[in-house]
Order: sequence, then structure tokens, then C-alpha cells
Amino acid sequence: MVLLPTRQRNRGRSLWKWFVWVPALALLMAAVAVLLIRPRLPIWTRAYVVRTLERRYNAKVELHDLQFSIYPRIRATGSGLIVRRVGQEHLPPFMTIRSFSADTELHGLLLVPWHVQSIRLEGLSIIVPPRGQPRKPPLHHRLAVPDFLIDDIQADGTQLMILPRKPGKLPLTFDIQRLRLHRIGKNRPLLFDAKLQNPKPPGDIESRGSFGPWRGDEPGLTAVSGQYTFQNADLSVFRGLSGLLSSEGRYHGALDHIVVQGSTDTPDFAVEIGGAPVHLRTDFDAVVDGTDGDTYLQPVKARFLHSTVVAAGKVEGIPGREGKLISLQVSARQARIQDLMRLAVKSGKPPMTGVVRLYSFFELPPGKQNIVDKLYLKGNFELNNARFTNPKVQNKIEALSRRGRGVQGEDLSHIASDFAGQFRLEGADMSFSQLSFEVPGGKVNLRGDYGLRSEQLDFRGELTLQAKLSQTTHGIKSFLLKPIDPLFRRRDAGTVVPIKVEGQRSHPHFAIEWGRLFGRKKDIKR
Repeated sequence: MVLLPTRQRNRGRSLWKWFVWVPALALLMAAVAVLLIRPRLPIWTRAYVVRTLERRYNAKVELHDLQFSIYPRIRATGSGLIVRRVGQEHLPPFMTIRSFSADTELHGLLLVPWHVQSIRLEGLSIIVPPRGQPRKPPLHHRLAVPDFLIDDIQADGTQLMILPRKPGKLPLTFDIQRLRLHRIGKNRPLLFDAKLQNPKPPGDIESRGSFGPWRGDEPGLTAVSGQYTFQNADLSVFRGLSGLLSSEGRYHGALDHIVVQGSTDTPDFAVEIGGAPVHLRTDFDAVVDGTDGDTYLQPVKARFLHSTVVAAGKVEGIPGREGKLISLQVSARQARIQDLMRLAVKSGKPPMTGVVRLYSFFELPPGKQNIVDKLYLKGNFELNNARFTNPKVQNKIEALSRRGRGVQGEDLSHIASDFAGQFRLEGADMSFSQLSFEVPGGKVNLRGDYGLRSEQLDFRGELTLQAKLSQTTHGIKSFLLKPIDPLFRRRDAGTVVPIKVEGQRSHPHFAIEWGRLFGRKKDIKR
């Protein structure tokens, strides 16, 4: 054991006292400072937060309350945050938050970028102004916000409203049940995971992707991308339709020009006036204006049974009215008429078969009416190689072909018919300005109406035959008809008989219109 001199031992004790008491004194002074500053800290911090937000976003900011705790973790809580952008005071507040809390470790605020672990927002509402809204010059010099990183923001129950650019249109509103934002930072896109209830048709939408960076100058140019699923959408909310729809797809672009590619699947799609449900699938490409919800379809391919129908057009809001107007150009090149009739005709068995070519303008306005009552169609069609499934009707068609050519006893079980026409559907009534029906030896040209609900036929037209009227039968009937053959003959067309078709679709009544026949002869003589 080595003994130090007395002077060295006393110097060591003095240094030891300094090592003990200086830190203790520093801690005591820090504690006193915290006790003195702590009552004022929320006031100073609140003023700093308000001033920073106002200068950063050129806005007027209100903050009702802000509280801090610094042990064992830094935690901030507040309520009543309202942000109004300068020059847009006539619009609702850009953002409101009913209450919020933030939580992190002390060292997270001592480094760059600032690191906040979690934020919880309640009652978050964001109202995006229309693109092109006038803005006033900043009230203050714009502050540069330090780089920061937020791990997670939870904002369940958020409401996002996008105000329309066109006057009179209703705003686009999203009520988001679950919203999680991840890895939020300065000038970088945030990652999101959201679940919301679609209002019409009602169903659950889940989406995840990236959003931003936020374009404060033009919110509509903010980038967005991701994928979505849409489940259990009940189509019965549209009167006249039924079925549960599901959809999935991807999207990308800017908020006011979102390109969407997706598909839908409805295993039990049905129309009220039609027959049994069909399995309906669609693939679509669309552009969505996220600022007002208007959608431009380009195109949609719908497949059911053995047919495909293609549609292109737009779904857009009407100023001053709730809902959307659907305007489409619809075409089908090789569809089966029996598939189309299964949707529109109440019958266990489609009344005819054949290949149809269809072109139509389709318009469906908003409103609570049944789909069939408000649907508007105008177009034309060609139906080739058509055969009627009712044997009695098909036998009549075959008999018409035989008589039209003046032959008897020929087997015409292979005979098929060709149809063509121009139609308009309005108020559940289908009107035909031109409807032609042709078989070997005969042709029918009609005009008239058909009620989709009543299934009532009311047509007038002419039957044209190659043979003379007396040649359409045999025996005494043929002999008796020979004197009136000239009444029905036309030099350039053969035998022409004015006819009418009336009654129910299931039991149509065909008859010669003698009044029109003799009236026509009088006009010819004059």
C-alpha cells in the first residue's frame, strides 16, 4: 500500500467533490428551470405552432388548446385546430381537427430529420378547394419547415370533401372509416391504408397506395397511385336491378386525372323486367376526375353467358342534382339474341336464337325511378340466322317462306330469319321506326311499339311475297283468290299485303288491314 502525501490526498478529495456536486447542481438548476418554464411552455409552443403553420401554408390558423408532457416520453395533446387558407375565406375551412395527440422519444427531436413515432387524429376533415381558385399573396415570409419523419398517423373517421370546379355540381365526399398513414415526411409521398363505405351502391372499399407530395398551389395536381378492392356492393339500391358486385383494380395519376384499370364480378346480376340472373363480368379502363367524381369510360367490356357488349362514354354530375348521368355508346358485334333477351324478357326460355349486331346510344339519368322507366336508348340492330324457340311460331315462319315462293310440301325446318331495325326506348316503351323481317320468299316491314312492362305489341306494316296471293295456297282457296291478285300486286315488288300485329308477345295476332288496302288502291287511281 502506497501512502500519498497529505497535499495530494486533499487535492483528490476536492476534485471528487467537484465531480459530484457540479452535475447535481446542474440537475437542480434544470429542475428549477423546468418548474419555472413549464407553465409557459404550452403557451410558447402553441404560438410557435400557429405561426409556423400560418407562414408555411399561407393560412389563418386557430388552435384552441395545446398541452405537453415531457416525462417519461414527450407527448403533446390538443384540440380545436382550424386552418383557413388566405384568399379562400368564402370557402369552408381547408382543414379542421377536433382533437389530436403526438408521442415520441426525446432524442427523436434532437436529430435531423425530426422523428415522431405516432400521431392520432380525431374528427379530421379536409375540404379541397376547386382547382384554379384565386390565391392572395402570403401574409408573411414563408418559413422553411425542417425535415421530419412521422412513422404512423391514425385518423379513423376522416371526412374528405372535394369541391367541384363547375358551378352547381355537388361536392364529392368520402367518409373514411379507417385511415392509416405511414412514413410521412417533407416533400415525399406518404403511404396510406384506408377503408371506407361507398354510398351508392353500398359496399366496402379497401385501398392502399401512395399519395403526394401535396401540391399546396394546385391540390388537383397531387400525385396518387395504389390498388383497391370493392366488396358486397348491393345493386338493388338501383331500382330495377339486383345482384352483389365485387371489383378490384389499380390506379395512378394526379388527383384530377386518375387512370383506373379494373374488373367487376356479379354472379347473380338480374333486371327486374327480365328473366333469370346471369353471371356478369366486366373489364374496364377509365379516367376519374378525383375533384368531382366524373368518370370517363374507355371502354368497358361486359361479358355474360356467351355474349360480349362494349360500352364507352362518361358518368358525370348534373348541376344542382344528386347522382350521376350515365351517357354511353354501346355496341355488340357477335352477341347472341337469346342472351340479351334473357335480361329483358320474362320467360323461362328465350323466344328466339340468333346472332345480333347492335349499336345504341345509352342514357341513364339520376333519380329514384326504376331503371327501366328512366332508361333511354336509341340505335339500330341486325339479327341474322334467327330461329324462334316456340315451335308454333317457327312453323308459321316456315309456312310464310313456302307460301311466299308459291311452293307446297317442302321441308323448311332449316329456314332461318333475318331481322333489322331502328329503335328507341323511352319510358319503358320500345318504338320501332323501322323493323324488317325477312325469310326466303317473303319480307315484312313494320313500324310500331312494344311495351316492356305490358308486353303489348302494336305494329303496322306490309308483307311482301315473291308469289301471287293465289299461289300461297292451293285448291278452292287458290281459285277464289285469283280475282283479287291484282289488288296486291306491285310492278316492282311482287305481292304486297298491308298487315298488323297486335296482342301479347306470347300470343301475337296477325291480320290483313283491308282498310289500308282499299285506301291505297284509291290513292293509286287518283
